[in-house]
Amino acid sequence: MNARPLTVLFMPESAYGPTNQCIGVGDVLRRRGHRVVFAAEASWRGKLTALGFEEDLVDLAPPAEEQAGQQAEQDAGQFWKDFIRETAPEFRKPTVDQLATFMQPTWQALIDGARYCEPQLRAILERTRPDVIVEDNVIAFPALLGTGAPFVRIVSCNPLEVSGPGVAPAYSGLPADDRSAWGSFRAEYDRTHRATWEEFNAWVVGQGVPPLPDLEFIHESRHANLYVFPQEADYTDARPLGPTWHRIDSSVRETDAVYELPAEVADRPEGSALIYLSLGSLGSADVDLMKHLVEVLGRTPHRYIVSKGPQHAEYELAANMVGAEFLPQTTLIPQVDAVITHGGNNTTTECLHFGKPMVVLPLFWDQHDNAQRMHETGFGYRLSTYAFTDEDMAAALAHVLDPAVRERAVEVGDAVRGREGLRRAADVIEQVGRTHADVIHAPDASDVEASHA
Repeated sequence: MNARPLTVLFMPESAYGPTNQCIGVGDVLRRRGHRVVFAAEASWRGKLTALGFEEDLVDLAPPAEEQAGQQAEQDAGQFWKDFIRETAPEFRKPTVDQLATFMQPTWQALIDGARYCEPQLRAILERTRPDVIVEDNVIAFPALLGTGAPFVRIVSCNPLEVSGPGVAPAYSGLPADDRSAWGSFRAEYDRTHRATWEEFNAWVVGQGVPPLPDLEFIHESRHANLYVFPQEADYTDARPLGPTWHRIDSSVRETDAVYELPAEVADRPEGSALIYLSLGSLGSADVDLMKHLVEVLGRTPHRYIVSKGPQHAEYELAANMVGAEFLPQTTLIPQVDAVITHGGNNTTTECLHFGKPMVVLPLFWDQHDNAQRMHETGFGYRLSTYAFTDEDMAAALAHVLDPAVRERAVEVGDAVRGREGLRRAADVIEQVGRTHADVIHAPDASDVEASHA
């Protein structure tokens, strides 16, 4: 077997969740001696080289020009203010009503980014000549499929993204045991997304790669597909997966700094729990929502560590709280009793990895699916993000702090950690690269084509 170091190219979605997921797996591969290159979005410049990776970044839209004598980087805070002001009303709608006004425009923006960066990706692939390509995204980038290098797909969203008739439709947040609204949600998704999908699929085929599955925006890999979700909460009993699919129960990066508990929350009254609050970069940018949470939680007897996010200067914490703009989540979660989260897949799976029950306040995308799954499996408690009361929050906290719930979470955490998700993911990627490396570097392109036939 060829034991030379591999070149692994990661193409994550620009969001923190998928990029952090790839950082975790990439760090394992890097420490095994492989060359790890990130074709991430340009706003990650410098953050990945600081962790020991190579960067060969892409723009997903034309670079912003200077306005009023200021660089675009100086306007980052304003971007989030504008985004939340314009978008937050959508998050208050039922998921089926978000399909036309939030989901479809979001897919279109992702499509526009994929089309814009296609020439950049082709140039990156020519420079790096990867042995294996890893994409953690929800949308296809045809360049990644056209090199002859094997392609590994990572699903770091809730695994309902891999659809099937026996499971609720993705992005719906609908319950597993009540199918009454599944059909109408799927019909509305088809109505609002069919034309967008058809146009994108035609472009994908025009780039010389196979067509997309019906109403899917990304291909399934024929080499290996990874998804991040613990066995104890999985859907495979209702939607079995084929042999190319590999469950990675958790994928918790090991690159975060150590978090030391401040004395204000470490020394707390007996009977007071320590709870971590994080709504992600977008949720925490909704200042009104964060103010409401601070007000309600400030009236409870517990102590809180708050990830304040990009609008950290716009609101004050209550006396029973400490916080900062950014916090090293993977070293913080093990030290708390429970977590209040937006239900992003990274945070959800990290909570299960560390055995922490959670209160889930979903906003958009797969967060509704994670909130519902945690609620119906007993690992969490779903709340109405914009309508919860003091009494609702008290009931949610009582559930997640119940000794029986916490004990079960601890047992699941022990099992999940024992499955070594990060290393399992690295093993699969390494195996794919090793299996196909000699073929990829063969001098005759016809040999490559024949090997994949």
